[in-house]
Amino acid sequence: MSDVLAGVPAQDIRASIDALERAAGQVEQTEMPPVHYFADGIYARELFIPAGTVLVGKIHKTTHINIISKGKISVVTEEGHKIIEAPATIVSKPGTKRAGYALEDTVWTSIHGSYKTDLEELEAELIAPSFDALGVDETKKVEV
Repeated sequence: MSDVLAGVPAQDIRASIDALERAAGQVEQTEMPPVHYFADGIYARELFIPAGTVLVGKIHKTTHINIISKGKISVVTEEGHKIIEAPATIVSKPGTKRAGYALEDTVWTSIHGSYKTDLEELEAELIAPSFDALGVDETKKVEV
């Protein structure tokens, strides 16, 4: 973890990630169409993130696995800052929201348990529109 964020309250980091997301929404967006994979009870969403891209993820409702199969990315959550370099596999807890900066072209795949194949239904099942909707305790820590 980064010493820069040591001791910063989780809610302050969360507010900073939200502010970054609002600011990023004001500039031209990089198109990063996801590739969707479906297997028996498994949904995977693969994203190619070009080097130099700043991005903010969504708030996930469930524990899931992430595989970084290519590249290097700087990531911040309310838990702190981490550089993730492929190959890497991480487990995300419910309530995780990340901000990232791709240091190299990066391939990031999120893997979820679900039998749904309709993307709108999957989003409703897996993504919270806000922390309030999720009911996340402001003091809860999540992993990078």
